[in-house]
Amino acid sequence: MKVICTERSQVLGARLARVLKVPVVNVAFSRFPDGEHYLVAGALDDETVIVGSVVDNDALVQLMLLIDACKPSRIRLVIPYMAYARQDKQFKQGEPLSARVVAKALSQGVSEIFTINIHDPSVLEHFSAPAQNLSLAQDTGAYIKTLGLDNPLILSPDDGALAFAEQVASVGGWEFDHLDKTRLSGVEVRMAPKTVSVASRPVVIVDDIISTGGTIVTAAGMLYQQGATDVYAACVHGVLAGGAYAKLTAAGIRDVICSDTIERACSRISAAERIAGAIRKH
Repeated sequence: MKVICTERSQVLGARLARVLKVPVVNVAFSRFPDGEHYLVAGALDDETVIVGSVVDNDALVQLMLLIDACKPSRIRLVIPYMAYARQDKQFKQGEPLSARVVAKALSQGVSEIFTINIHDPSVLEHFSAPAQNLSLAQDTGAYIKTLGLDNPLILSPDDGALAFAEQVASVGGWEFDHLDKTRLSGVEVRMAPKTVSVASRPVVIVDDIISTGGTIVTAAGMLYQQGATDVYAACVHGVLAGGAYAKLTAAGIRDVICSDTIERACSRISAAERIAGAIRKH
């Protein structure tokens, strides 16, 4: 077995290879004068684990080319972050179901697929190869535990992410809750935990994705007003679009924590052990 990775997943790919104790395949990446992607993979093995987050259109094309370059090796595909997965329903006539399109494109020639905290697990049905979704909730909880916080409240931004918050909280036996929005007027909205008080305690807002950070910024201000001592933000996928990291910091967020599914300076949690465990079972 060997591990091979796209340009945007080099750190996670190398960490996974280290955990599995297998070599990393060297890949030469370049472009043609017209901007088209080109790559050449080094010596492969009978079994190849490809690691590639789809963070933008270039990463998607590069991953598709890498899959083709690794044939006829048995390919296990790891998609740590999959862009387009949030477009999993057709709301208007004529809209593409983007999650289905990308899933089908990435299934060609692949024997097995692993995703990590995909936005909606129903997306797995669109892959034409067996697919499994892994969760970093326990890993997120383990990292929060290292912060040494006194009686933290684990808070999800809405009830849709409450199950994730519960799994994170189970690591430390902490209380968990979700934010509840109450419209006070046509322009004013109050955000507070549904049932648990934040007074005189640290709060960690957890979610699968932090994209623009707008909800967390609003929530942080209100949580401080309600007596929270510190507010942290932790997620699996740190998209952090539009200057989100700076925005969160300016709002008083004590620390922003994400995993290496998207490689950022604030990637404190690695998915390598979780992926390696799943691969060993198969």
